[in-house]
Amino acid sequence: MKVLIADKFEKEGIDGLKKLGCEVICNPEMKDEKLVAGLKELAPQVLVVRSTKVNGAMIKASPSLKLIVRAGSGVDNIEVPAATVAGVAVANCPGMNSVAVAELTFAFMLGLDRRLVHNTVDLRNSVWNKKEYSKARGLKGRTMGIVGLGQIGVEIAKRAKAFDMHLIYSDVITNEKAEKEYGIRKVAQDELFKTADFISLHVPLNEKTKHMIGAAQLAMMKPTTVLINCSRGGVVDEQALAAAVNSGKLGGAGLDVFETEPGANDTTFADPVIRCDRVYGTHHIGASTDQAQLAVAEETVRIVEEYTKTGQVRNQVNNR
Repeated sequence: MKVLIADKFEKEGIDGLKKLGCEVICNPEMKDEKLVAGLKELAPQVLVVRSTKVNGAMIKASPSLKLIVRAGSGVDNIEVPAATVAGVAVANCPGMNSVAVAELTFAFMLGLDRRLVHNTVDLRNSVWNKKEYSKARGLKGRTMGIVGLGQIGVEIAKRAKAFDMHLIYSDVITNEKAEKEYGIRKVAQDELFKTADFISLHVPLNEKTKHMIGAAQLAMMKPTTVLINCSRGGVVDEQALAAAVNSGKLGGAGLDVFETEPGANDTTFADPVIRCDRVYGTHHIGASTDQAQLAVAEETVRIVEEYTKTGQVRNQVNNR
C-alpha cells in the first residue's frame, strides 16, 4: 500500500508505516497545486495530512485514493463531503492531543492572570514597574467554565481541580463520570457565561458552533472574565471579542486559533484581534508538543494497519 504524507510527521510514524510494508512518500512541502500534481502522479491509496488542506480537486486527482488520515482531531481542513462522494474514507486521531491542549489552556490562564507577556516586554525595555503588575486575581477559588466536556475538557477539569477551582460545564451530553470524579457541575450555557471567571472552549467548528461566542454572549460575561479558545477560530466572533476587550467589558482572551489563519507559506499575520492589549495569542500550536505528536503518529499507524488488515477504518468520520 502506498502512503503519501503531505505534511510534517514524526519519524516514528514513518518507520511504523514502513514496518507494515507500506511504501511511504513524505513531502511536507506538497501543498495546493503541488499536492494535486503529486496525487495524480504518485497515485497513493492513503493520504496523511496535519494542517494541509485537502479539497475536492485533490481528491479527484487520485482515483486510487481510498483513505485520508488527519493526523490530529479536527477535520475542517478536509473537504469531507467531496471525499464521501468519491468513496474515500476520512479518519482522524481524536484525543491524542488532549493533554497538550489542556496545558496550553492553563498557560493562557496563568499568563493572562499574571500578565506575563506585559511583564516580559517591560523588562526587555528596561522598565521596572512592580506596582503595576502586583494585581493578579489568582486562580484558587475562581470558577472554571468548560464549554464542551470531551477528552480535552476532562483534562482541563482534572488540572482545574488541582488548582482548587470551582468547576462548571455546558455540553449537549452529560458526563456523569467526570462529574463524580472532578466535582464538575453541568449548567445551562448562559449560566456558564454569566458566572465563570475563566471560560475555555472545546467544540468542533460547524454550522451550530460558528460564532457561538458573539456580542450577545460576551455581554453576559463579567468584566473580569478571561476567555480561552484553543478549539477552532470560527467559534468566536473576533470583531465582537476585540470590542469587548478594548471597552473593558471582558478581562482578556487567550487565542491559539483564528478565523483566518495564514497559509503554509505565509510568514505574516495581521489579524486585528491580536493587537488588543489584553489578548494573548499563539500560532495554532495547541497540539504541538513532542508527546502529542508521537501519540498522533502512533494512532495514524494503527488506523492504516487496521485498514490494511481488515478494510475497516478506525475513527472514520464519514460514510463512504
